[in-house]
Amino acid sequence: MPDTPARPLWTAAEIAAATGGVLHGDDRPVTGLTYNSREIVPGDLFLALKGARDGHEFAASAFAAGAAAALVDRPVEGGPYVVVPDTLHGLEALGVAARERAPQVKRGAVTGSVGKTSVTQAIKAGLDLAGPAHGSIKSYNNHIGVPLTLARMPVETRRAVFEIGMNAPGEIAPLSRFVAPHAACVTTVGPVHIEAFSDGEAGVAREKAAIFQGLVPGGTAVANGDVAFSGLLCDAARAVGARLVTFGTDPGHDARLKDFRPDAEGATVFADLFGQPLEYRLAQSGAHWGLNSLCVLLMLDALDVALDTGLQALAGFQPLAGRGQTRTVAVLGGAFTLIDESYNANPLSMTAGFKSLGARPAAGRRIVVLTDMLELGDQSRDLHEGLAQPIEAAGLDLVHAAGPQMRHLYDALPVSRRGLWRETAAELAAEASVLAGPGDIVMVKGSNGSRASLVAKALADLQTAPSSPDTPPAPR
Repeated sequence: MPDTPARPLWTAAEIAAATGGVLHGDDRPVTGLTYNSREIVPGDLFLALKGARDGHEFAASAFAAGAAAALVDRPVEGGPYVVVPDTLHGLEALGVAARERAPQVKRGAVTGSVGKTSVTQAIKAGLDLAGPAHGSIKSYNNHIGVPLTLARMPVETRRAVFEIGMNAPGEIAPLSRFVAPHAACVTTVGPVHIEAFSDGEAGVAREKAAIFQGLVPGGTAVANGDVAFSGLLCDAARAVGARLVTFGTDPGHDARLKDFRPDAEGATVFADLFGQPLEYRLAQSGAHWGLNSLCVLLMLDALDVALDTGLQALAGFQPLAGRGQTRTVAVLGGAFTLIDESYNANPLSMTAGFKSLGARPAAGRRIVVLTDMLELGDQSRDLHEGLAQPIEAAGLDLVHAAGPQMRHLYDALPVSRRGLWRETAAELAAEASVLAGPGDIVMVKGSNGSRASLVAKALADLQTAPSSPDTPPAPR
């Protein structure tokens, strides 16, 4: 018998029914969704959302690129379209319809001040091994990314995981209610986005805890028991009647980290999980992955994934781009190790990165290249200056820095640890050749908006053909 054709993600008629819209034109199969006309793949639904530009302006180019249909609030030319009163609300309705048409799906939701993208993708790796799975891509965690991820969920999915983020108060609970997760976690709480909260970190903690408000009845709340606001997280979980499980380093947690031993290939974790001793491997060597991995295992358990499957996923899960990817860069005289942490930064992740770097064996120096941490409000100067202490505690050898806020750290460092400081990341990237040399381990870290990635790329681009043993070393 011939194979049964794969079911399309949607049809144009189904989209009209789900959104309460009106279809104009042919009922075509839709195989994907996007709001970016430059990312159209033939068969996609083009979402004409309104932002800095009105998406309707790009409908013609979307159809020219192969869009099967468009979701719009007024007529457009070039192909079939579904008219709704508001395209963002239409996307939200489509996301809810995707959730409701697949009641078998076990859904997880992830938030936290640090680590939510990596933890989400590690959970997804476990879900993939357990059967048909779906999840967030990149950092699609806001008022557009969450319903878009839901709307992209195939009806055949068995398990799914969604990343949920925020920039201001009141954003997480509505997004969690969209997902209606069976399990939700808070990876950690720290001084991130604190400029949006009058009470600083306490406000951040309350906002993160709001993820539990979307849990289905009897759902599982996974909370970090080591953070200063763990009591608040646990109270929020109990307030909605959730099954509460915690992870941390102290006795009494459902998942307890006992030891974390990094090495050249990753790390070995020693833990107790629901009272049973556990030893397992990670492909990650960052110290924060001890607790991250326990969070992943608790979430997978709550989503009915076997422990052996979760451990297999963790053993193979590699660092994401800009979030700990490591490479060897060959230069004249040898090579140095580059750790790219350029996607995001805050005081918690900075401290964890310093600790991890300090624990790595190095033939040369342990060097950090830092750019400004953003969205810290009136605490920014103190929090940048405060990085000097964990740098000292980690025993790092040299600090290069860029940006006006990192100048505060640079001035707080002893002269022996000061490398270069430049006003911008671009200026520092232009001097990449003198930032590291053979035998060094260099970590690049900063907020995405302060363009730390420019420095990481410049260092990676120093790659040369392998040199002979008698080639003179590069200047240091």
